[in-house]
Amino acid sequence: MQKIRLLFTALLVPVDFLMLVLAGLAAYWLRFTTPLTEVLPVIYEIPFKEYFQILIGVAFLWIFIFAIGGLYTIKIDRRFFQELGRIILSCSAGIMAIIVVMFFVRELFSSRFIVLTAWILSIVFIAVGRRILILIEKATTKQGIGLQRAILIGDSWAANNLADIFRQNPAKGFAIAFRFSRFDDGTERQIKEILAADRVDEIILADPLLDRKIVSQILEFANAYHLEFRYVPDVFGEKSFAVETQLIGDIPLLHVKRTALDGWGRIAKRCFDVVGSVIGLIILSPIFLIIAVFIKFNSAGPIFVRLKRVGQGANLFQMYKFRSMIDNAHILKKDLMAYNERKEGPLFKMANDPRITSVGRILRKTSLDELPQLINVLKGEMSLVGPRAHEPEEVSQYTLEQRKLLTIRPGMTGLPQISGRDKLNFSREAQLDIFYIEHWSLKLDLIILLKTPLAVVLKPAV
Repeated sequence: MQKIRLLFTALLVPVDFLMLVLAGLAAYWLRFTTPLTEVLPVIYEIPFKEYFQILIGVAFLWIFIFAIGGLYTIKIDRRFFQELGRIILSCSAGIMAIIVVMFFVRELFSSRFIVLTAWILSIVFIAVGRRILILIEKATTKQGIGLQRAILIGDSWAANNLADIFRQNPAKGFAIAFRFSRFDDGTERQIKEILAADRVDEIILADPLLDRKIVSQILEFANAYHLEFRYVPDVFGEKSFAVETQLIGDIPLLHVKRTALDGWGRIAKRCFDVVGSVIGLIILSPIFLIIAVFIKFNSAGPIFVRLKRVGQGANLFQMYKFRSMIDNAHILKKDLMAYNERKEGPLFKMANDPRITSVGRILRKTSLDELPQLINVLKGEMSLVGPRAHEPEEVSQYTLEQRKLLTIRPGMTGLPQISGRDKLNFSREAQLDIFYIEHWSLKLDLIILLKTPLAVVLKPAV
């Protein structure tokens, strides 16, 4: 599963850091505490405490260089010897950076032996650390842990070869759970039944000669049901998607990414969310207390409400909000549907909704009622930025294209909230959220977060 791959990729960072520190310590030990000192007398001995502080800083710098060098790319079938060249290049780039710094800051330390030894040992230690981690990862996949359970579609030579390779070599990371010779209405119906009863992670299309319309139909289906999509390409076909190529045996397999968050971006965004939610909860805690007092004295009922919402992968979760309506307001919603002002789309909106309390009206206008969602962000159910979280009844009315909104975690704010808020119709809101999913970056998250308070002040909700 994706989580296993993310786990092992994330583990590369602390393992690399540890190996770099050990390599530096080994270089220091060889230079200053072994019989080598009799052959190469020590002219200037750097104190260990000072050396260790420099070593930690250098290790952080090298991790950054490793990231630029692509050593933390998410891969299903991670191969040691394919990474060894990148390890050598990245360590060499790191040592060159150290040499440049030493040129300008000679008081750093001047032991050429330590620099040369640390460079060689860093390559050895990093290679050993990664080799151990790869062996552990392959051992888990051989035990059937973390395999991508796939639906294989096709009756071609490529489909037969892939099925044989995956069956004979689980370390490739795939297990063919179901197989179909073609994709038609009957196949689509069967796959929906499978998804309702069993876990499947992706669809692999292994028919290079299949009509492009059917390929697009399968891709659309995979996106709608939150499945990864890989396919064996037509040799003469155009590269019309953002894809990642993987060689299984002698068969090229292309992975169509649903979002830029597939891969290392998912880890970066989650770290960003955790840090942001913790800081937000600490800073805003006095405001939480003030709002709680106003709600309690304004009307009967709890301070917080837990609302059923649909999250990533169509999973249900309880979203926290400050209560802005009378207690049990959801029971009255059916009686008010005739007054729904949103004729297009699945959402409900009504001016002067009688269920909203006087304090609740202020909270909604300023979006302060949504602050408790920071708890959902910390729990991993939501993100600081993402598509709006909708009710199950609303999601059931999504079109196939709109189901792509469930690809990532819903957010406290998003592109629609800074582009018109609730004045947008649902179709436009969905288009903006889908654009965000397809073009995500941490820079875009920061822009949306910085613009959100301004949008609240200039375009308050009604």
